[in-house]
Amino acid sequence: MSYKFKRVLLKLSGEALAGEKGFGIDFNICKRIAKEIKELKDNGLEVGIVVGGGNIWRGRAGRGMDRTTADHMGMLATCINSLALQDSLEECGVITRVLSALEIKQIAEPYIRRKAVRHLEKGRAVIFSSGTGNPFFSTDTAAALRAAEIEAEVILLAKKVDGIYDKDPMKNYDAKKYDRLNYIDILNKNLQVMDSTATSLCMDNNIPIIVFNLDVEGNILKAVKGDEIGTFVNK
Repeated sequence: MSYKFKRVLLKLSGEALAGEKGFGIDFNICKRIAKEIKELKDNGLEVGIVVGGGNIWRGRAGRGMDRTTADHMGMLATCINSLALQDSLEECGVITRVLSALEIKQIAEPYIRRKAVRHLEKGRAVIFSSGTGNPFFSTDTAAALRAAEIEAEVILLAKKVDGIYDKDPMKNYDAKKYDRLNYIDILNKNLQVMDSTATSLCMDNNIPIIVFNLDVEGNILKAVKGDEIGTFVNK
């Protein structure tokens, strides 16, 4: 099977792992994602993964909590999701390492760029947890940063919608879907696909983004093969 990319960064939202429950982890979804990642690995691709934490903790959620404290709690939520996905991957035979931007040495290796690249070269899936390790930065920004550091050829941005729209398609029946966009279009139009810091980082490092629907089985494979799905973002 022919693939368009060799090294990819897959960004999964925490909500995607929750499935229809909307909260917590649906292990049937974890297993399905793991099987698709296994197929990539079986065909020689190098896969880095960043998982969000919104299925467990969603910011301050109107509680008036200190932003730094809330963001640290969110980082810990990404660790929980990363361990769950690691378990599903190893259950289907994919050797996996979790690298954390926060020091939690009992459960994850500390993030070191050279170590991450070496794991990828040895054929291991690498899950980057704890965001960037800093408050005020989203996991989308973490995905852009890690993609730049490991020299990923593309970011696969898996969402619960099938691409980028001019407005929320869940609330607006007349929302228009874009097949292709430039980074600057996302910034100028204030499209809510990823935050401006993440978009700017991708633009500065010329990392293309494919936004697609994770709920459709097989879409991860279609994205790396170069099939016309979702929305393709580049310069």
